Amino acid sequence: MPDEAAIPLADVLRAANELVSARLIKDYALGGALAAIYYTEPITTYHADIIFIATDKTLSAGIPAIYSHLSSKGWRVEREYLLMKDFPVQFIAASGLTEEAVREAKPIEFEGVPAKVFQPEYIIAIAASVGRHKDLARIEQLLEQAKIDKALLDDILRRYNLKLPNK
Repeated sequence: MPDEAAIPLADVLRAANELVSARLIKDYALGGALAAIYYTEPITTYHADIIFIATDKTLSAGIPAIYSHLSSKGWRVEREYLLMKDFPVQFIAASGLTEEAVREAKPIEFEGVPAKVFQPEYIIAIAASVGRHKDLARIEQLLEQAKIDKALLDDILRRYNLKLPNK
């Protein structure tokens, strides 16, 4: 992982909170590898995933407004990422499972900034739905290292017709 000091996570979360205050998004949570790290030993990651519930339900889900707002605050755009102090952040509109994950996210505070992070059961279910090699490794790591509510995980997997990979 890049030097932890090089990840401006507090700034990223502060910006996501501003997007909520500006009513550009309804809610958000930290997802992906950085969410998993909240529950496990650190792993290598090179970007942050902010999963948001859109205010604008059109096809673009408010992405142009988000990019415009953050660009006006000094963020740079590079492909699908917005860069905060050269650290890539991807804003992803939630739907279905990820929207439920945002709604059920755990409130946290990071360096004095209030935020939300996906619960480990949702990280596992989302990883199972994607199924890349790194997602399968994330599932295994979470099952080994995080405190998992098995009943909740089983319920999520059942409702979204997902299965954990067989070992």
